[in-house]
This record gives sequence, C-alpha cells and structure tokens, in this order.
Amino acid sequence: MTDVQLTREEWLAARPGASPEFEQARFGGDVPSAEHLAIDEINPFNSHLFREDRWQEHFARLRAEDPVHFNEMGSSGRYWSITTWQDVRDVEGDWESFSSAQGITLTIPPGTPLPDDTIPFDAFIAMDPPDQTDQRKTVRGISAPSSLRNLEDLIRERTINVLDSLPEGETFDWVDTVSIELTTLMLATLFDFPLEDRRLLTKWSDLVTTVGPHRDVATNRQWFRDQVMECVNYFDRLFQDRRENPGFDMVSMLAHGPSTKDKSPMEHLGNLILLIVGGNDTTRNSMSGSVYALNKWPEQYDKLIADPSLISNLVPEIIRWQTPLAYMRRTATKDVEFRGKQVKKDDQVLLWYLSANRDEAVFGNNADVVDLERPNADRHLAFGHGIHYCMGARIAELQLRILWEEILPRFERIEVQAEPERTLSAFVKGYTQLPVQVRRK
Repeated sequence: MTDVQLTREEWLAARPGASPEFEQARFGGDVPSAEHLAIDEINPFNSHLFREDRWQEHFARLRAEDPVHFNEMGSSGRYWSITTWQDVRDVEGDWESFSSAQGITLTIPPGTPLPDDTIPFDAFIAMDPPDQTDQRKTVRGISAPSSLRNLEDLIRERTINVLDSLPEGETFDWVDTVSIELTTLMLATLFDFPLEDRRLLTKWSDLVTTVGPHRDVATNRQWFRDQVMECVNYFDRLFQDRRENPGFDMVSMLAHGPSTKDKSPMEHLGNLILLIVGGNDTTRNSMSGSVYALNKWPEQYDKLIADPSLISNLVPEIIRWQTPLAYMRRTATKDVEFRGKQVKKDDQVLLWYLSANRDEAVFGNNADVVDLERPNADRHLAFGHGIHYCMGARIAELQLRILWEEILPRFERIEVQAEPERTLSAFVKGYTQLPVQVRRK
C-alpha cells in the first residue's frame, strides 16, 4: 500500500489489519470486465473503474440483475449499492430510516474508532433534521433567485474574459484554463474571498478527492493535516473580519447564522469544505464533461451549432450524463427490508446517482449517450433528492448555460486532442486534464 496515491475515502479506511480485499477492490486496476464476473463478484466501489472509465458495464449488470446489491469488505464492513432511479429516490426520501449523520462517503464500518489525529468534517450534508435544516438555512439565501439575477452579469463578464484569452491553434488544458478558473472565480465571489488567493480554494477542494503525492500513508496523513489547517487558519481570519464587517457572502452568513455563529474555526471546517467542493468540483467537471461529450458525439455538437436554443436542454443533459458526484452514502438506523433485501442496522447504503442517471427504465435505451433532445433530461438525480437536494444547483446550471451561450458565437469548434485524464475516485467523477484546441469564427 506504499506505492499508490490514496483518495480521501481510501485513506480514512487504510489502517492496520485492512483485509486483502481492500487492496483489490480499492486499488486494483485489473478488475475484469463485468461480463466475466458473477453477479456476486461485482463491487462497483473501485476508484480505478472510474479513472479508466470502465464503470458502465458493472452498473448495467447491477440494474438488470441485482439493483440492491450487497458487498462486504474487511476495510468497510457491510454496504449496499442502490442503482436504479426509483430506488435511489426512495432511499433518499426516507432520511429517518437511512441517515446521513454517520457520513456521506464509504469509509470504515460505523462505530469503528478513528485514528487519534483524524480531523472532523461536521457538515450539514452529513446531518439529519433538525440540525441539517437549521444549518442549511443559514446559507440558503446565496442561491435565491434574486441572488442569481445579481450574479448573472458577473458570471457572463468573467466567462467572456476567459474565453477571449484562449490561444488559437495550440493545445491547452481546458480543465485548468477554463473549468477550474471559472468555477474558482465564482466560488471566491460567493465567499467574498480574495481573488488573488482563489486557487487556494481549488487546492482545498481537491483534498476531498486526493490526499496527496506521498507514497507513505503516514506522510500523506501529515500532509493532509497541514493542508486542512492552512484552510482553517485562512478562513478564521475571514470570519474575524466578517463578524465586524458583514456582507452578503457565505462566510458572513456562517459567521452570523443562529445555528453556526458560535462555532469554532475547526467546527466550521466541514461546512466550508462542503461549500467549496459543492461550488467547485461539481461545476468544473460538468463544464469539462460538456466539451468532452460534444466531441464524443459530434452529431450532437452539429445540432447545437445549428440550433443554439438547445442550450436549455444541454444543461440538464450534460449534468445527467456527467453526474459529477457518483454517489452519496446513507446509514441504516434500524433493520429495514428494502426491495426484498434485509438491510441491517448500521449497514452503509450507497446511492449511486450516476447509475440512476443511466437507468434505461427512465431515460431509455440510449441513456449512456448524450442526446440534446432528450425530453426528460431534467429528471436526473445528479443534484440528489429530498432534504439534501443540492443548494447550489441553480448556480451550477447558470454557469454552464452562460458558458455555452458565449462559446457558440466565438468558436467554430472546441476540439479535444486526446482522451482526458480522469479523477482517481469513486466519489468525485471528473477530469484532471482535457487537452483541446479552439477554432475561432
């Protein structure tokens, strides 16, 4: 385990005594194709399946043959994969039976003691009502319709500036140059964060995806802790300022909200990381995914060029197809029979949004492709469902819409030059690099 780069969920589970299954399921890049596995051998929680873009067959098998699928590993205990659209909605809607309070990613069996130096991430996405309701309400105003109207002109101005600066006739990385830049600028605005330091937000967001570059687990743990404390200390200075000089930004809202104003800097960490990832990783991967998908299906790109009004359907269709967060975890609060399966108290339950968004029963037999004329693209579950529905959904949609409204009049084509490099994670489904060239009109 010393020569691999750990994702955060894997790092949390890496501990003395982890079983051999741990390395195979989480680190093994040689998993056979789904057609060569018995159904009980399929374990979709494998970061390499996502980096290699080989997850589709595994979930298609599960939807067809075992939509409520059980796995057990020494490192994570018992967990179930929920893979169809209706089942994901049903579990997500029953927060009393399937709680978020034990965490939202698959890590270690509930009740297992964490290492002494584990940093807590207490965020309202990992809470149940009433605490979840109270803390979510604190920052909900940032995505209100009036706030979006105020943001639209700024988003458009920045999008124009970034697109007009792109080099023509040379290859560059769309992920860093466009997707990360635009989403980080937006996130800095929502936090009223110093623009000159905005790439710190990108760095802290990436902590959720990858722990670090070190080969040794202990060294990675210390590196991770150092990065987290940098985030805590930086935001502590912002909190001190906003207590005296409040504005309409998320730091001010947390600093003055009735349920959050008395929290310590460390206690704010979970909500900060949640808001950073929610405003950064998800939108940037949809932006990158849109360029990749339209190159993958050029006939759809042709349709869009011929009829720019299709942008209104491109937005939900790309978010459905990309599904930037692959799953969310819940934990059973009691023994539950679900679709004929016996889910035990404390079992972890993974709501695979990306599988639900490819469910043939809802999206048809072409669910694996991008179809800009798909009539029900907006039924996707990429933003979740129920009490944890993504608070920033409208902002994400606005950014993606404006991006393509400004791309189409400027460029004949954005041309992908090679396959993208994908994120090593079963949680964040995204891209680390996408080489492209642009041809201006």
